[in-house]
Amino acid sequence: MGESYDDHLSELFSAFGQVTLRRMFGGKGVYHDGLIIGLVMGEELFLKTDALSVAAFESAGGYPFAYDGKGKTVRTSYWLPPAEAMESAQAMRPWALLAQEAALRKRSGGRPRKKRVAGKPSAGKPTR
Repeated sequence: MGESYDDHLSELFSAFGQVTLRRMFGGKGVYHDGLIIGLVMGEELFLKTDALSVAAFESAGGYPFAYDGKGKTVRTSYWLPPAEAMESAQAMRPWALLAQEAALRKRSGGRPRKKRVAGKPSAGKPTR
């Protein structure tokens, strides 16, 4: 590859939106609109996942970024996207969207709460 890996990543995210890379923990964080949506370790990109999105990464053949911490392997919530996502901006866009959505859910404190139906008591609360 004649270009730097950082330039390649910028091109890959071009259909998604501008990203910035910041050095952190021996690698780089990938940020979009102030949210960290990915990690770059060496020349591997890992994207943010959560309980709602991890299955898509797993079924596409991805695996989580893991490191050794205090004698045990620590798996993170950042997963490798499929190889074809690394080939074009259009192929990366849906994976970047999944990462952004996971980051937004984390920032808001998790899954959106179900709306309560009017007149129906909340679970666990006694009715009067």
